Amino acid sequence: MLVLLPPSETKSDGGDGSPLDLGALSFGSLGPIRRKLADALVELSADRPASLKALGLGPKQDSEIDRNAALWTSPTRPAVERYTGVLFDALDHGSMTAAQHARALGRLAIGSALFGAVRAGDPVPAYRLSGGSALPGFGTLRSVWKPELTEALAAQTDGDLVVDLRSGSYQVLGPVPGAITATVLTEQPDGNRKVVSHFNKHHKGLLARALATTRAEPSSLGQVAKVAAKAGLTVEIAGDRELVILT
Repeated sequence: MLVLLPPSETKSDGGDGSPLDLGALSFGSLGPIRRKLADALVELSADRPASLKALGLGPKQDSEIDRNAALWTSPTRPAVERYTGVLFDALDHGSMTAAQHARALGRLAIGSALFGAVRAGDPVPAYRLSGGSALPGFGTLRSVWKPELTEALAAQTDGDLVVDLRSGSYQVLGPVPGAITATVLTEQPDGNRKVVSHFNKHHKGLLARALATTRAEPSSLGQVAKVAAKAGLTVEIAGDRELVILT
């Protein structure tokens, strides 16, 4: 089973790993695209106004440009430690037992506008590039990654179950046909249901933790639902490939 997580715009600083080595990343067939994007991002960082525009940043976020400028020289840390925010707080990999952590490293991958996708243990530097960014000379990132990302994911999953928890802007970079998706809905007092961003990220993080650490080997939507329910989530099966989580 592969559980695909969305990345986060926020990332931790520092790390004690060696500088970026594309050869150390999973989904190795994506290496040529990764190098082109990384080089373009470093080159773009020399023009701060252009960087702010391309990355959709405000003037007070220009420190993100410094991260990109140091992409090839800054220290790395495991991807699951690099990405931060609500979803990764709920995943809470730091509290996992050794056995749970080992299972998580084998099951979790994280979508990335820069790297396409990385495994949880892959060493990555801090950077800033989102799925909706458009680097000069590249067009949309969707056009850059399709179909290579889809093919790379398919090659490594080899028919195994895929649970795709990425947001829409990252799913379109490399769609995974047949993947199970999850929709988090908050039920209102009047009975209506709607998506609330904070709860969406939090509960997807809880689902990811449950799937990453379970001793079971889910191979169907029904089995994914059972793991989620056992973890305390309120779930419904909606269609052949969609799980609904109610908050």
